Amino acid sequence: MSKIIKFGEDVEGYNIPVLNEREIRAAAGILFLFIFISLMQIMFKGNFLLIKYSIIIFLTDFIIRVFVNPKFSPTLIISRLIVRNQVPEYVGAQQKKFAWIIGLVLASTMFILFVIVNAFSPITGIICLICLIFLFFESAFGICLGCKFYSLFYKEKAQYCPGEVCDVKSKQDIQKTSKVQILIVFGFFTFIFLTVFLFNDNFRVKPHNLFGIESSSQSK
Repeated sequence: MSKIIKFGEDVEGYNIPVLNEREIRAAAGILFLFIFISLMQIMFKGNFLLIKYSIIIFLTDFIIRVFVNPKFSPTLIISRLIVRNQVPEYVGAQQKKFAWIIGLVLASTMFILFVIVNAFSPITGIICLICLIFLFFESAFGICLGCKFYSLFYKEKAQYCPGEVCDVKSKQDIQKTSKVQILIVFGFFTFIFLTVFLFNDNFRVKPHNLFGIESSSQSK
């Protein structure tokens, strides 16, 4: 039974249970895609059906992760298959559990409001946005925002963080950002702002058919 209900895996060379960060990032990307498409359905079609299914999937997956074993999480199993040829990047399981408990609380709240009560409000919108931000940062940047709060509630220091961010060390040259690079980023955003300001009215004009071929629906 202890082999079934367990959080994290024992890996030689690590003194605490760990998880594979590559699997976690892939799973976050899968969940992000589900929720993002669901929100697009709400925004453009007013269809709340997909978000209800997404919430049930999200909640069920996190219940398995937190209360049973991450090894049996459907999204993590799918992710393991996707990244199976990549070298594992081990991270401490304890801080991930704390982050996933936060996700479980958010998903439970959404389940009650959206599925059981069948109502939406600014609260559901804010929670959806928080979930998207958490999942995006995890999948795109490998930054576990939930893990950042771990040190606020636990005295012991988190171990084996993604990218070794838990360990204080000097940055290598390739990690440093020069003033010129900062100016380039600033100039890029200025360029975007000026483009929107100067060309917004022109860009609003609907493109015409280059070859003048009308669609079958328009010709009838």
